[in-house]
Amino acid sequence: MRLAVLVLSVLFLADAPATAMDARFKAMLKTLDPELRLEQVCDAEAMRMIGKDRKTYRPDRAMIGALARPQVDGDTIVGSGGAFRSRGKWYGFSFTCEAASDRLSVQSFDFKIGAPIPEEKWSAYGLW
Repeated sequence: MRLAVLVLSVLFLADAPATAMDARFKAMLKTLDPELRLEQVCDAEAMRMIGKDRKTYRPDRAMIGALARPQVDGDTIVGSGGAFRSRGKWYGFSFTCEAASDRLSVQSFDFKIGAPIPEEKWSAYGLW
């Protein structure tokens, strides 16, 4: 339930000014356990970074562990099984996300976008 509330809150805040979103998002992150906080802050950063080029992608959802479980080492997550949704289609991506020690912000985020995920595989990965 807590995760669903966070996801809905992030989607709701997408249209809020950046400073208001940052404050509200960080307040919500503080209510999560550190592992989930790390995942959520990296999910949000994936959407932000992938969405920088709005002509190509407009992500409205990102999940760093959708296709395969990422590896966690301290405050860093590395994975090749991320997925994001843009304009109704899902795409895979690989990434390295390094968070601050409090896991409320991201220090660095590198990614590479992969192939589109065929629609017939969406349900197997919990994508919609």
